[in-house]
Amino acid sequence: MNESSIPDELPAWLAEVAGEQRYPLLFSTVSGAHLYGFPSVDSDVDLRGAHVLPVEEVAGLSHGPETLERTWTRDGVEVDLVTHDLAKFCRLLLGRNGYVLEQVLSPLVVTSSPAHEELAALAAGCVTRHHAHHYLGFARTQWRLFLKTLQLKPLLYTFRVLATGTHLMRTGELEADLTRLYAYGPAYLPDLVAAKRSAEHGPAPSTTGLEADVQRMTAELEQAGASSALPERATAGEALHDLVVRVRLGR
Repeated sequence: MNESSIPDELPAWLAEVAGEQRYPLLFSTVSGAHLYGFPSVDSDVDLRGAHVLPVEEVAGLSHGPETLERTWTRDGVEVDLVTHDLAKFCRLLLGRNGYVLEQVLSPLVVTSSPAHEELAALAAGCVTRHHAHHYLGFARTQWRLFLKTLQLKPLLYTFRVLATGTHLMRTGELEADLTRLYAYGPAYLPDLVAAKRSAEHGPAPSTTGLEADVQRMTAELEQAGASSALPERATAGEALHDLVVRVRLGR
């Protein structure tokens, strides 16, 4: 396994998680608020990754679990781990899924491997202009949740996905950390991030122009997707197929 890059604010024992799972992990990374740049003091830790089912659990009449979910608490920290079998993970990558793209490219690495490095390198060949639809859909969901709850968390998620999507469409580079994307949003974003870091489930501060700013950023993402130089289709399909076969057979 390659060296992890767990931030100092996260418990070092996260590196032990890989050895505690039913199936070997190709990789696990930190997602959620820690990746997005606004974890609070009481944020849980979202781990995401890919596991590898053995040949006998994919080639016979019965099939092993394509998705595994586990939640537990250790030393007062709640951990949520979700992994997909490598084949499903690659299908999701090819299906214009921004969630798994962010997971495999997350710089907050808990568990890695040479195959993870190869998968991350191939991820660039999965990015298309149609990823804009993923981020637009996610933003609409979070904005509706904010209007229903008036909580700060879904509001920040709305701004985060709009900024991430626009940056991806314009540059071809994935950046999930909102604090590195302030240029895409309104001037009060740093204040919202500071408020979120002090409380995980607090209400959103009263801010003028929220709806107009969300509408503006939505329009910018729509335009960025329409004019993006990114390809129409993923180009990494054959290489990902080869990777899955080699990893499955232990080559």
